[in-house]
Amino acid sequence: MNVFIMNLVLVAMILALLIPLYEAWKDEDIWQTLLAFASVSTKTAIITLFVSVLRDDWMVGVVAVIILSVGNASLMLLSHIIKRMSSTR
Repeated sequence: MNVFIMNLVLVAMILALLIPLYEAWKDEDIWQTLLAFASVSTKTAIITLFVSVLRDDWMVGVVAVIILSVGNASLMLLSHIIKRMSSTR
């Protein structure tokens, strides 16, 4: 029974991952797209952490924690560059 519940939680997490992708596909605003990809990055890392706990595989968990701590830094740098480029025009 516990495995069924955990699989159900995992499917719900994957469905929640698709919501920002749909919003990014629907909208033309670059900031909305950047926010959607940041959300996808965070949700993917949390799903990876969840799966690593289920499998008792801590090496995958360490990778998920690194993605959580460093993954969105590149998106923040990209948004800063886009902001600078749009302000110089």
